[in-house]
Parts: sequence; structure tokens; C-alpha cells
Amino acid sequence: MAKVNKKKKELGLGIRALLQGLDEPDTGDNSSSVSGVLNSINEISVEDIEENPFQPRVDFEEEHLQELMESIKVHGVVQPITVRALSGGKYQLISGERRWRASKLAGKESIPAYIRAADDQEMLEIALIENIQRRDLNHLEVALSYQRLLDECGLKHEELGDRVGKSRSQVTNYLRLLKLSPDIQDALRKRTISMGHARCLSGLEKQEQQIYLFQETVKKGLSVRQVEALAKQMKSSSSQKLAKSKAPKKLPLAYQRLQDKLASRFETKIDINRNNKGAGLIAINFSNDDDLNRILDLLDV
Repeated sequence: MAKVNKKKKELGLGIRALLQGLDEPDTGDNSSSVSGVLNSINEISVEDIEENPFQPRVDFEEEHLQELMESIKVHGVVQPITVRALSGGKYQLISGERRWRASKLAGKESIPAYIRAADDQEMLEIALIENIQRRDLNHLEVALSYQRLLDECGLKHEELGDRVGKSRSQVTNYLRLLKLSPDIQDALRKRTISMGHARCLSGLEKQEQQIYLFQETVKKGLSVRQVEALAKQMKSSSSQKLAKSKAPKKLPLAYQRLQDKLASRFETKIDINRNNKGAGLIAINFSNDDDLNRILDLLDV
């Protein structure tokens, strides 16, 4: 999908501005081709409505849809869905996909819908924010939606946080979920682990560490605090091993004396590197061409 370009000032819209008009008409001027229905609530055919291509929800639980279907059979659709008008008398969902799906299951031929104007960026943002406000998305769907807003709408982390009413650190914590292994993501989606568990696991850089701690968490029923403590221990252990591996090996005393003697002879820094088998190399440092020529004269090269 092509990236949607918006003016810089339009990125300052907040939740209130994005959701304005979802439940009541606005008075703005709109296209004449749909002027008869735009900004109004109408009964429209369920077959004339397309899914929202920007829908952040991935999972629609069948049990909940069945419950909503039974309610619609008795009471009808209490809250209208929101759509935008397309050409040819068709419409595209902005919000309310569960109500639309349940209405189709209930055998309804039409559904009340508020028809409004919206471009692609507004479609994506409204679909995301409307679901977040109702707490309908699972954590991974939120993370994926945040990433789409960054990639497709050109938002920065701070701007995204302003849009969805989250701090920058909260946004970052969600985005880190996308770096977890598929097994861990699936467990989070199924609520086998909590967001707190997933946040701790995402702090581990190595995937093998994530998977090990995840398996321990599920097997032993570890709390978030316990997982957090273990993750800190694992990160600390990794840092110590890395520092140890990078630390230069100490030269035997005889080689240290030789290194000092050569440094005095050539009046420059000398590095001697030697492996456990006794092989190695001697590096003579020089600062410029004149210094190199001086050393070459001493070597009689």
C-alpha cells in the first residue's frame, strides 16, 4: 500500500478530532455526489458494505459474535456503524465491523449507518482508536496497528503517542512485542501470558533467551515480577560474558618485559599478541610518515 502523505499540521490531530462525527453529524461541506446521505444516519444494505482494509482487529471471536447476533435479533442494532461512501452506491466500513458481521449472521438485510467523509489516513486512525477506546483489540493487534501508523501515515513515536493517548514508552513497549518469537506472540494472543510477561521477555535481545524464559514461565506459572527478575539476571550474565570475551588476555611476564623493551628501543607503542600455542604478532605503531621512516631506519630496512 502506498504511503499516505499528510501535511505536517494535520499530524497534530488528537483523539477527539479523529472521533468527532462518529456518533453525530458534522456541518462541514462535502462532495455533492453523496450530499444527500453524507453526515447522516441511514438504513443501508449489508451487502453494499465492504470490509475496512485498515481494520486493526484480526481475531473476531465466534462466541462473542453469536452473542451479539442474538442481541441484534431481539433489539436490533442499537448503535449505528460508521461508513464512508464509495462509487456505485457502495460503502466501506470505518468502524462497527462486529455489528455488521453479527447483523449478517442474524439475517438482517439492512443496518443503520452513519455516513461520513474520510480519507485513507483517517480510516486507519479511526479504526485503530475506536477499537482501542473500547478495549476490543488484543495487545498484538494494537502493536501491529501502531506499526502501521508509523509506516503508512509517517507518524513519529511521540506523535503516535499523542494520537492514541499513550506515552512514548508505552508505545515502544507495544512495538517490542513484534520482535518476540511467533510462539510467544501466540501465547500472548491466547492470554496464556500477560502483557507484563511479554514486556519482560521482549527486553531480552537474544531469541533463545526469550524462548527459554517463556517456557519456564508457562511451566512454572511464574509471576510478572519473577520473570522480570530472571530477565535482569540473564541480561547481567550476558553482559559479563561479553565483557570477559572482549577483555585483552594478559601477556606472560617475559613477553611484557619484551614489549616494554621494544617500546623503549623504537620510542613508540608496541603491541604483542600471543595465543595459547605461542604464535602471535608484533605491532609497531607510528603516527605519521616521518615517524614511519624513523622506525624503518632503526630497522635498517
